[in-house]
Amino acid sequence: MLDALNDTRYHEPVLFEPVIGLEIHARLLTETKIFCGCSTRFGNRPNTNVCPVCLGLPGALPVLNRRAVDFAAKAALALNCEVQERSIFARKNYFYPDLPKGYQISQYELPLATEGALEYTANSVSKRVGIIRVHMEEDAGKSLHEGFADSDQKTYLDFNRSGTPLIEIVTHPDLRSAADAADAFRRLREILTTLGVNDGNMEEGSLRCDANVSVRPVGQQTLGTKTEVKNINSFRYLEKALEYEIGRQTGVLQSGGTIVQETRLWDADAGETFSMRSKEDAHDYRYFPEPDLPPVQLAPARIQEIRGTILELPDARRLRLMADYGLSELDVKALERSDLVALFEGTAKAAGNAKAAFNWISGEVARKRNELGERFDRERVLPQSLAKLIGIVESGAISASIAKTVFERMYDSGRSADEIVEQDGLAQIGDEGALMASVRSVIDANQDAVAQYRNGKTGTIGFLVGQVMKATGGKAKPALVNDLLRRELDQ
Repeated sequence: MLDALNDTRYHEPVLFEPVIGLEIHARLLTETKIFCGCSTRFGNRPNTNVCPVCLGLPGALPVLNRRAVDFAAKAALALNCEVQERSIFARKNYFYPDLPKGYQISQYELPLATEGALEYTANSVSKRVGIIRVHMEEDAGKSLHEGFADSDQKTYLDFNRSGTPLIEIVTHPDLRSAADAADAFRRLREILTTLGVNDGNMEEGSLRCDANVSVRPVGQQTLGTKTEVKNINSFRYLEKALEYEIGRQTGVLQSGGTIVQETRLWDADAGETFSMRSKEDAHDYRYFPEPDLPPVQLAPARIQEIRGTILELPDARRLRLMADYGLSELDVKALERSDLVALFEGTAKAAGNAKAAFNWISGEVARKRNELGERFDRERVLPQSLAKLIGIVESGAISASIAKTVFERMYDSGRSADEIVEQDGLAQIGDEGALMASVRSVIDANQDAVAQYRNGKTGTIGFLVGQVMKATGGKAKPALVNDLLRRELDQ
């Protein structure tokens, strides 16, 4: 019996929790590179956006891009970081074919900004992810391993990306699930694109994420051995990669194994991570101050000036829209997905009816936006014009169904709603005499429905109303049609 009690098969299984921190690399939206005047335009022919500086040729000296500094500081301030008045560039030494100088100019001991937080609300719950640092650095070139006849023998190099300006945002290990990590990455992207410092294009590599993940027994404070999942460029892949890695590490520990500190890559086709190399520590890079660049000096007045350029951030805007217009969190997200928040606010204010504005914009306008995609012309749907249409519907001049026709003609022709209603003869028919002929015609043509109504199945009135609306091209006033039908049927 004692042996059975000592057998681990009889013990409660150990529960593990994940501990996750993110490193976000965001390309800054400058027209030129961080240390030279070469274009940052994506998609140009390989090795055409290059010069001696970004190729690391002997004697070429870097010159810091002022706009890159402003953008980096703006992002850091939006993340509640303390922007340092003095920061220093360093050389991060490592060998890789797409790193032409043999080192990367980055920041290490004295970064641009430190200790901030990503703060947001999700499902009415306040979230906070601490930010360790935001620092500037240059991007490497790109190694091409596919698409050439001899790709199985050679690696091709494109240095167009070399020297493009980046910020790296390093979070504390505050995240406890793969879903929370993906949501935090999504929120960071929202902030950066709202600020205008990053275009959020993950397919082109403008925004990339590395995730550091470990697991530990629930209740234990000591961190486990971490692995780094490298270069993930989608929210879905980040969540799936972390779910896999959490499961893998948990399985290793439960079976008595140990986790190896390493860098791993995500294979989307296989649905798993795989080992890339052993994980380096900072001392492996032999950091030392960049001798060709002086310290970055940011006067307090300049920091305040940059702070003043930060407009309303996404989470604050969400909370305000919910409070000011009575929208739900799902309502706001629907507007954001269609990129129609500004149109909604302008229309709601002009119409004095937030509910009607939301219904129109989340309905017909969003449908048109989705139908046309990039061809959707915002100038054809202006707040004042849409508010005018809402007012005409509220006045009873046209029905809701006719209003959809008016909206289509507004978009296609550029005419105003009242012009279309008048010129195209779309006003509702509110004259009893004009409608009575249609009402009697529908009654004569639908004797079965009439009989059902008179036998107590009064719900058939809806069918008859629909037939009158159809006969009048949707221009009859539904309430008046209903009254006229009941009057005739009840005789």
